[in-house]
Parts: sequence; structure tokens; C-alpha cells
Amino acid sequence: MKLGERVKNMIKSWLDIRPAQGQTFLINENMDFQANCIRNKIWYRGDSHELAEFYGQLPYADDTFWGAAQTADIRMKKSHSGLPKLIIKTIINTVMTDYSGDDVEDEYWKEVNQENEFDSKMLKTILSDLLHIGDGAIKINYDADITDKAILEWVEGSKVEFVYKRGRLVELVFKSYHEENRTTYLLEEHYGYGYITYKLLKDDKEVPLKTVDALASLKDIKFDKSVMWAVPIMLNESAKYKGRGESIFDGKYDSFDSLDEIISQWLEAVRAGRAIKYIPEDLLPKDPETGEIVMGNPFDNKFIKTEATAGENDKKQIDVAQPEIPTDQYLQSYITFLDLCLQGIISPSTLGIDNKKLDNAEAQREKEKTTLYTRGLIIDTLTEFIPKVINTVLKSRDQMEKKPVPVDIEISVKFGEYNNPSFEAQVETVGKGKTQGIMSIEACVDELYGDSKDEKWKQEEVAKLKAEQGIVDIEEPAVNFDAEMNVADATDTDVDTIKKEPETEPKEDKKDQEQVINE
Repeated sequence: MKLGERVKNMIKSWLDIRPAQGQTFLINENMDFQANCIRNKIWYRGDSHELAEFYGQLPYADDTFWGAAQTADIRMKKSHSGLPKLIIKTIINTVMTDYSGDDVEDEYWKEVNQENEFDSKMLKTILSDLLHIGDGAIKINYDADITDKAILEWVEGSKVEFVYKRGRLVELVFKSYHEENRTTYLLEEHYGYGYITYKLLKDDKEVPLKTVDALASLKDIKFDKSVMWAVPIMLNESAKYKGRGESIFDGKYDSFDSLDEIISQWLEAVRAGRAIKYIPEDLLPKDPETGEIVMGNPFDNKFIKTEATAGENDKKQIDVAQPEIPTDQYLQSYITFLDLCLQGIISPSTLGIDNKKLDNAEAQREKEKTTLYTRGLIIDTLTEFIPKVINTVLKSRDQMEKKPVPVDIEISVKFGEYNNPSFEAQVETVGKGKTQGIMSIEACVDELYGDSKDEKWKQEEVAKLKAEQGIVDIEEPAVNFDAEMNVADATDTDVDTIKKEPETEPKEDKKDQEQVINE
């Protein structure tokens, strides 16, 4: 082998790839699920004092706006935008305004619905907690001292523990605290398939239920194993806490914190940008009773004392100065972080925020789709959740009455459409379709009024419109098979008679019908 070929072969075999050594990364979570729920509640409540207190107790929040400590002599007012609460309230309104209830005809469920205010009140509470906590569950109880109907109790996610087995939910544990003789006890209500059990704990040790007088009457229940007297709900599964729901605030905390910082700095700049008067000492305002100089405070400081000079050129005049506030820079920062807070949740126009200075009409329409996506996700979740609640209530009733467990009934939940065009726009669009001959009167009426009017009203409206427009419905003549058979069996003379007799009347009827139509 020649030397050149030997070198080439050596170069071909020169590359040597070795696998990377394994590495271990240790990351400590800053919060558990309960602490995260508390943080979400604080943001939802929207109290600036509570936000400052909460973040002040976090060891890693020194570099955040709400966690930063202020200098004793230099104080700045920390303002909260209230945006998190506004987002949730607006989303709830877009969903519940168009909610029309269910189509269940069972009288027992109607009474349970009315007594528990399920449609009118409870659903709004469920959505509020679901959006800022992430999940929760409804539990079903019976208490003869209150009512003979099922009692629905909503419990938000921070007070519920989800128990999974092989990836499936097998039990819900509802936790509540009770105080007796200045001692706090923890009650755990275990709701599983076919049973409800109770445990009273003191310092992680189980004690008898009769220790708390209000809980002495509780007894474990067993029933059919195919039913759980509790129905959980969640929008999205959390990427951080496995098996739990995700709040819409997750991933937005830094954006909310930065938005509040920009608002507070803007307010501080406005306060510091007031007109200031530089006044000589002997011209300063004085207290009429004591004669002492009245000094200003950081809020209404409108003047600054200047030293008087003894020279002949001392004019003792008052000079006024006002600094310039960089409004454009603050506005740009505000809108930028506002977009970060709302991305993936809701459109600014849905909240009534006018961003047309930066966004054109097409961009605003695209952002409006975000509201539709969020609303659609909530409606899909409720469409699955509400029928489960109704079927569970009906099954619990039969189990209380010692009857066989019924099968699930099909239930339809009604939600209207969001962001419908105005009635004037609908009339214009439908009118064009009718004029161009591509829509009937029935289709026009149905498109204009939709579910806002019942079928009887629509039919009457169609009849009125046709009468006003001179349109007459003509019934098609029925075929008389007996007459045809008689004609076939008759003689030629009879046939001629049968054919000649009806000639005069139909012609007159036809003329009358044409005359009515023309009129």
C-alpha cells in the first residue's frame, strides 16, 4: 500500500465521538400547590396592601416590584392596576350572559337547581374560582334538617385533594377546618366510588368525630360503586403540578408585577412633575397663629424655600419651574407590558381598552379571536361538567330511595354566540339575501331572531309578512285514487261526462287565484 493511501485511511478513522457524561440538576420549587393558590387569590383580590405584605414574606422576591423594600426617607406609592380581577370578571360575563340553561325536564333537578341557585349564582362562583385557582369540585350531600333535596356544595381547588391511581381519579378529599375549645381540627371528607368517609385530624392524628359537636352526626356512607357523589372540574392540566388544574395567571406573575411598576412610576413622575415655586424665605406662607413657616409635604409640595441675599440687586421674586414628563415613553412601556399580560387570555378591546394608536382594525380583530378561544374552552368544559352534575344528582336521589342506579341521560347545555353583529347589520345582510332571491321569508325570519323567539312566534311573523306582500300559499290538489278506479271501470259515455263536468269550475278558480295573486 502506498504512503498516500495509508494516510487517507488514517484520516478516515480519526473521528472519535464519545458520549456525554450524565449530569444531575437540582432545582428547588419555590411554592407548592397550596402556596400557589394563595398567590393567585392575592392577585385576584387586587388589594395593593395585601400584595406588598405577601411578597414581602417571600425570600426570593427582593428583586420584584411588590417585594422590594422602600427606603425610609424616600417613599413611593405602589399602585395596582386591578387587571387580573378585571380579566376574570369580563370572561365570566362573556360566558354567562349567553347561557340559557339545560333542557332537562326532570322536576326533581329543577327543584334542586332552584334551591341551590346553580344556574343563577353557583356557576359564576365556579368560573371565578376555576379561572384563578385552576380546579375544584362539587360535592353532593343530604341533610334532612335543611331540605329533602340534594345539597350542592362547591369547593375550590385549594381545599380539595385529587387522588389518582394508575392515572385515573379515584377519590376526592375535601378539607375544612373546625374550631372547638380553642383547638383547630382538620376534617377530611373522602368521596370515592361507592363511599363517603370522614376523618377528623388534630396534629396529623385521627380523633373521634364527636370531638367537635357540629360533626358528631356525620356517618360514613356506602352505595353503588359506579357512582361518586362529587364532580371535579378543571380547564387545563397544570404543567407544574401533575394532576391539578392550571390558573390563567400561571406564567403571568412577572408581567403583572412589571405593569404595576410602570403604573406606579408614571404616577410618581406626575406627582414629581407638578409646578414648583421657588420663594424667598421672607415671602413664604406663614401660620397666622404662630407665625411659623408652613412647610409642604411630598404630596402637595408646591414651593421650595430659597435663601435671601443681602445684596442691592435682590429682587425677591418668585420663580416657577415645572419638569417635563416623558409621557410617550411611559405609554409605550405600559402598552407593551399590557400586551404581555393579556396574551393568550383575552383581547384588549374585550376589556374596553383602546389600543388603536398602535393597532389597526385588522390587528384588533385578530386579537379578538383570543377571547373567542378562551370562551370556547370554558364553554366546552361547562358542556361536559354540567351534565355530569345533573346525572350525579339524579343517581344520588335513586340511591337514597334504594332504587337501581339509572343510566346517564343525554343533556344539552345551551350557550348563545358571542360577538354577534348588531340587529341593523343583520337586517342589512339578510335583506340583501332576500332581494337577490337566495333566501326565503322563513330563512330570513329564522336568521334575524334565532333563539330569541319561539317557533310559534316565527310562524306567525312569516304569515304576516306573506300577507303584507300578497303571497298566498296554494295547496297541491290531492290525488283521488278511488275516482281514478271508477273512471277506469266506467263506460265511454260516463268518462266523457266525468271529463266535461269539472272543466268550468277549475277555470274560474284558477282565474280567481291569479286575480288574488296580482292584487
